[in-house]
Amino acid sequence: MEVRDRKVLVIGMGKSGVAAAKALAAGGAEVTVNDTKSPSDLAGACRELAGWPVHIVTGECPAVLPGEFDFVVTSPGVPNWAEPLKEAVRHGIPVLSEIELAYRFAKGPVIAITGTNGKTTTTALTGQLFKDAGYAVSVAGNIGVPFIGEVLYKLPEHLFVVEVSSFQLEWVDAFRPKVALITNITPDHLERHGTMDEYRRVKARVFQRQEAGDYTVLNYDDPLVQELAGLTRGQVIFFSRLHKLEEGVFVKDGKIYIRAQGREEAVCAAAELTIPGAHNLENALAAVAAGWVMGLSGEQMAQTLRSFPGVPHRLERVAVINGVEYINDSKGTNPEAAVKALLAFDKPIVLIAGGSRKGGTDFSGLALKIKEKVRELILVGETAREIKEAVEKVGFDRARIVNSLEEGVKTAAALARPGDIVLLSPACASFDFFRNFEHRGEVFKELVLRLA
Repeated sequence: MEVRDRKVLVIGMGKSGVAAAKALAAGGAEVTVNDTKSPSDLAGACRELAGWPVHIVTGECPAVLPGEFDFVVTSPGVPNWAEPLKEAVRHGIPVLSEIELAYRFAKGPVIAITGTNGKTTTTALTGQLFKDAGYAVSVAGNIGVPFIGEVLYKLPEHLFVVEVSSFQLEWVDAFRPKVALITNITPDHLERHGTMDEYRRVKARVFQRQEAGDYTVLNYDDPLVQELAGLTRGQVIFFSRLHKLEEGVFVKDGKIYIRAQGREEAVCAAAELTIPGAHNLENALAAVAAGWVMGLSGEQMAQTLRSFPGVPHRLERVAVINGVEYINDSKGTNPEAAVKALLAFDKPIVLIAGGSRKGGTDFSGLALKIKEKVRELILVGETAREIKEAVEKVGFDRARIVNSLEEGVKTAAALARPGDIVLLSPACASFDFFRNFEHRGEVFKELVLRLA
């Protein structure tokens, strides 16, 4: 993509905004970067951009008018109803998400992975499959490394495995991954997208530009995902934990299989995976499907599947103290993710849950699973009362509300018995007490290690 002398407005000075500003400036664009936060809140971002030929405007956004800017790059945290974006659309000024910008710079093939839950683990595992097979690969996107920061100066054979959120898909146009993968779709971010239909429509944008030579990897077990098969022009590859497929990646007799054109290849036993839980088996099936369509053999992938340790804040084992195992699942930011975490363990569970509200969240399904799997429930944050009422409706009476995560960890340690699991899986976002789910998870780990 040629950007020299083009006038670009970058909205948002988080990780992706800063990385986009640097890439555009490196390409010779005239870059203005804006964020409505105060200068003190943006001190770190300003330090990162020091020395770069960019114009920083804090506070109110400059007017987005023809002649002032050739295009706008928006950050995922900026909602699509923000006035500068509406102004750009009114004047016919193109708006690009950071992943759209990065895609236009990238020379090599892209594997794009989205979904409500499991996308980070699937992205990390997919990247590791290719690294272990000897590929030059970058793992980026919503996983914490901006895609745009990885694309410059890479050879055409360099592969990009990119985690993509629904927010990032709102402003894509030319984005055409060689492989588009959707792990699952359950209610989330409805405060932003409004309805499940709109949320699913945005997720489906990951494959909207694909053609016959591309691949769309879909979860056969999720009806909302399976139904999308008729909307893509790419070649559909299903994966399934629950069904033996005529073609695709599935589980049979406890083993992961690839089946194509009437031939089967066993990859490894499901029990050999080091990451726990049925949901992580689904993540592994998805990663195997992505690897397979790009040319990896089952034998190549088996070794990685047997050794992949998982990613931080997703069923991360922190410590065993006095016979009690402490697990950090801070990335469990919706009820469905928390249910999957509970299903991953057969031992008695002391669950720490709660956090900040998301629009459209329903805790009734989680409440039933808590009644089935949890011995003691400790609740913290804005949603504590709401979750307590939900579990009481189904007859669970061992829930208590605490004032902080620190108090929650101390209470859990006092209630837990040898052989129990203390599980942080909040089922909620983290913005009531913490910067993000990573911050929450790090605080939890620090509090646990203090117990030792």
